Amino acid sequence: MEPLGAASVFLTIFLSCLVFLAAWRRSLKTGKLPPGPAPLPILGNALQLKTNNLCQTLQELGEKYGPAFTLHFGAERVVALYGYEAIKEALIDRGEEFVARGSLPIADKLNRGLGVIFSNGERWKQLRRFTLTTLRNFGMGKKSIEERILEEAQYQLEMFRDTQERPFDPTVLFSLASSNIISSIVFGTRYEYDDKRFLMLINFINDNFKVLSSPWGQEKNNETSEFTIDNLVMSAVDLFGAGTETTSSTLRYGFLILLKYPEIQEKVQEEIDCIVGRARYPCMADRGQMPYTDAVIHEIQRFISLIPLTLPHAVLRDTPFRQYVIPKGTTIYPILSSVLYDSREFPNPKEFDPRHFLNNDGSFRKSDFFMPFSAGKRICAGEGLARMELFLFFTTILQNFTLKPLIHPKDIDLTPQLSSFGNVPRPYQLCALPR
Repeated sequence: MEPLGAASVFLTIFLSCLVFLAAWRRSLKTGKLPPGPAPLPILGNALQLKTNNLCQTLQELGEKYGPAFTLHFGAERVVALYGYEAIKEALIDRGEEFVARGSLPIADKLNRGLGVIFSNGERWKQLRRFTLTTLRNFGMGKKSIEERILEEAQYQLEMFRDTQERPFDPTVLFSLASSNIISSIVFGTRYEYDDKRFLMLINFINDNFKVLSSPWGQEKNNETSEFTIDNLVMSAVDLFGAGTETTSSTLRYGFLILLKYPEIQEKVQEEIDCIVGRARYPCMADRGQMPYTDAVIHEIQRFISLIPLTLPHAVLRDTPFRQYVIPKGTTIYPILSSVLYDSREFPNPKEFDPRHFLNNDGSFRKSDFFMPFSAGKRICAGEGLARMELFLFFTTILQNFTLKPLIHPKDIDLTPQLSSFGNVPRPYQLCALPR
């Protein structure tokens, strides 16, 4: 290496270390932070977190450092919350202190603080209230939405029948079905499954998830209102994206699990036959009489831990937490997988077992540790809709078809293909055999 080149490299490293040390010293002055692994200059803890199984890495860090620990995502310092007690204390008991949305670079660039998911302050309060009210007015949690889901389920069944027992990948099909539900709410219409623009949008949403692992127009000149065109458009995008990918990925992952455990699929079908029969389609009123099916759906959501970190929160002021002080502006990551995999509540948490949600007498067992939709003031606004979709899509498909894998069940790999922001299931094909 030429002397000048070597000097440039040395100078770059030296300056980088100085910048890192200055930031580290500032962090020491801002409060007593929770412990955590030592970060590297510039990289922070990136090398320790860059694994194929982020959940497992965070589990190990939580067991080592306790219910609150500090990580560095590059130059950004974040605090992770681990375990039910710490997450409940922050998100539920002290929800106002932790209600702010934390920084997520790709979202900051794309959303620009607009919409209902990544906004903060008065904007978030107004848009959250508006979103919940609008969803209820459009039928969320009511019979009208149930009818829309059942109608979409019929289109989905036709697509299953059209496969004529040939192998197929259900990824896009599940995305189309769940997207059409939110489309019917937000846009007032559904789209045909062969609509090219609709398919392009679905593929974009699927890819986006992997990259991460007009009456209102009359308010446009009111500077104090948050109901601007930009905010309303971004809120619609938020609902469309969140309402599509999370439900479709849960369906896709859930049916992969049932392919691996055909005996569980068979028990669900027995309960469907007993309670619903074949003369009509399932409805939400049936769920209370179907504890095993309900337990299986809950266990799917627990086991896959679809969004293991949930979206980031933040503290708006220096915040005492346990024996620490979290500095103003610090991003907070509640590790939801640490709650969903808590062995005190769910024995053998790494095993898929519907008995985690069943009492000894076979009745359904509720659990405060069930947090796939997060918790507190930032809990998923579409939780009720998602629960309804999952129950009706699962039961309608299994009422009409038995699903078979292309390989032996014991060879099916349930570990995620990608594990970071989300746990993405591995691609697979199945055959749908009419019952």
